[in-house]
Amino acid sequence: MELTDIIVKVILIVIVFAISLVIAMYSTYAERKIAAFFQDRVGPNRAGPFGMLQPLADGAKMFLKEEIIPTRASGLLFIVGPSLAILTACIGSAVIPWGQKLTIGSTIIDLQVTDINVGILYIFGVVSLGVYGIMIGGWASNNKYSLLGAIRAASQNISYEISMGLSIIALLLVTGSLSLREIAEQQHGFWHDGWFTWNFFKQPLGFLIFIVCAFAETNRTPFDLPECETELVGGYHTEYSSMKLGFYLFAEYINMFVSSAVMATLYFGGYNFPFMDSLGLSANWITIIGVIVLFAKIFAFIFFFMWIRWTIPRFRYDQLMNLGWKTLIPLAIANIVITGIVVTLLN
Repeated sequence: MELTDIIVKVILIVIVFAISLVIAMYSTYAERKIAAFFQDRVGPNRAGPFGMLQPLADGAKMFLKEEIIPTRASGLLFIVGPSLAILTACIGSAVIPWGQKLTIGSTIIDLQVTDINVGILYIFGVVSLGVYGIMIGGWASNNKYSLLGAIRAASQNISYEISMGLSIIALLLVTGSLSLREIAEQQHGFWHDGWFTWNFFKQPLGFLIFIVCAFAETNRTPFDLPECETELVGGYHTEYSSMKLGFYLFAEYINMFVSSAVMATLYFGGYNFPFMDSLGLSANWITIIGVIVLFAKIFAFIFFFMWIRWTIPRFRYDQLMNLGWKTLIPLAIANIVITGIVVTLLN
């Protein structure tokens, strides 16, 4: 790899990291505004015009608050927990293709940090590591509520990762690839040879299973049992304060952003959009529009996450586990069988 390529990759990594943090930061603002709209309130409106500076005020508050570590907590692990949570959240975006190639002079920029042929497995590996940050934080707090929240998070993630993995197997039968770039390219445009190219139309049940599992993996309502304020005070981060608490909260919003990007890429064409080949624009303009379209899809999913949170009440824990083991797993297995039969007959 040439020096220019290394510099381009470093710049791309910094940009993706910065965008992830900014979107996570302003997702807190959007969540409060959307909640206010649903509840017939105004929401944040003091810090800056329309309250736009509220995330900066919240961030400053997190940084400046007193750092408290319980005397009976495991000091090192108490710090490792939130650090691991935010780290795994940030590295999940490394394999997401944000657009087609961009040509500037003689330099061709691939709008993807890295394209590995097992990109989906990488995402699953990162998601699996994320629960360790919660488990370590809950155990290191030496608090019964934190430990219960951490145990809930671990069992919940294990349960729903199985269904999510099975839904991806059905998608793999259709696409024949684990590379997110290849899957995105297969969905080029919107319509080809008399059929929709987006995988949502080929795998509607698989998408439904995947998005339900995404809610559970990100601990969003109605699957926010690890936090469950009415039962567990604050769940796994009960004992956390200052920026360590901020890391846990930020990790949730970054995971929501990455999950939305993955769903948009796997099932809704990613950076592809209808009639992209018939606009008569240059390749660079198609790439730029594609990036905008991808982020529009991501924001639509983020809004859906927030909409569900302020609409549907939290499950009981037995309902959550029954849904995962008795409903989603059988549905995912049935989806694999049906997909396998259809693919075999078509080939």
